[in-house]
Amino acid sequence: MAAVKGNLVVGQSGGPTAVINNSLVGVIHEALESPQIEGIYGMVHGIQGLMNEEMIDLRRESAETLEILRDTPASALGTVRYRVKDQDYERLLDVFIKYNVRYFMYIGGNDSMDTTNKIAQLAASRNYEMYAIGVPKTVDNDLAETDHCPGFGSAARFVATAIRDTGVDTLAMGDSSPIKFMEIMGRNAGWLVGSTALAKETPDDPPHLIYMPEHGISVDQIVSDVDEVYRRLGYCVMAISEGAKDDQGEDLGSGKGDVDAFGHVLKGGVVEFVDGLIKDHLKLRTRYDKPGYLQRSFASLQSPVDREEAYQVGRRAVRAATEGKTGMMVTIQRAPGEIYQSEYGLAPLSKVANYEHLVPAEYINAQGNGVTEAFIRYARPLIGGPLMRYARLTKYPLK
Repeated sequence: MAAVKGNLVVGQSGGPTAVINNSLVGVIHEALESPQIEGIYGMVHGIQGLMNEEMIDLRRESAETLEILRDTPASALGTVRYRVKDQDYERLLDVFIKYNVRYFMYIGGNDSMDTTNKIAQLAASRNYEMYAIGVPKTVDNDLAETDHCPGFGSAARFVATAIRDTGVDTLAMGDSSPIKFMEIMGRNAGWLVGSTALAKETPDDPPHLIYMPEHGISVDQIVSDVDEVYRRLGYCVMAISEGAKDDQGEDLGSGKGDVDAFGHVLKGGVVEFVDGLIKDHLKLRTRYDKPGYLQRSFASLQSPVDREEAYQVGRRAVRAATEGKTGMMVTIQRAPGEIYQSEYGLAPLSKVANYEHLVPAEYINAQGNGVTEAFIRYARPLIGGPLMRYARLTKYPLK
């Protein structure tokens, strides 16, 4: 049954991704085609901007701008990390009524899904006909009820490329700098750090060691692992999650004890800790990289699969809302078969908000220092085809 006519408002929240604007464009394109949607408004800096009535008219953007926006990283509307307070919801309802907002689309991660769920419940409790749909995004890939999240595939393509390139560099450096560590995003979920393995062509290609937050690892094993790889290959490249934990479940990184607006502990210090550990115990020359926000914003390595799926979840969110659905999040599922194809569905926000989709045990090797072939089969299709080929010299000896 068709929903009511009215205006649509869309916002972006949380950490941006390399493809998040594809979801925004998907929302706009579908809304432009819908006879039920009149105004198309963009929240400036998410839910906080909406409370302040800071919105822009997205109908006036040119088709050319929207097309270029699909290749543009970060949140074009501006993002926000703001925990909506109980008293804020009355203000939000006032804004919805004032601007005749009947369709609410929020592009974000777990906390954004929680906000969307509460807005849907608020509208229903006040008998205000409005349709709220969550549009998933997160490089952490940790939203429940969906096979994977838009944003993850492009970030995975970046980290796989970055670790491979720094691995080639580390091998070339020889004894002057034989050990390299790279810290990868992921507060509690190791999907992204595991994806550093996606560029490996042989078992001895870097990264040689991968440490995820789901599997604690002792300090002694880290030293032993690095020592074994170095003695065998003459160099060692490690990928370690910012949320890596020891065998007692404590964070390896010291951090600063700071938290974000939602109370999540801000991770940090892991790679510095490991760097000092190996220098002290093995007396080897080490280097480390912290690509930080590059992992989520490097649009030149957008995954074409990720780009299209991000666009489609935006379109399908609007489609669901105009069909009378509310309190749902668009999901991505794999179609059966050997060739990767995605299908789209909906999941209740109540089953998404405040849940985490962590890396299952069968995707982590028995030693806790790498991924299994099952992980590779899961993640490789999402980075969108093969990476650039690199050559290896045969190194023929002189006769």
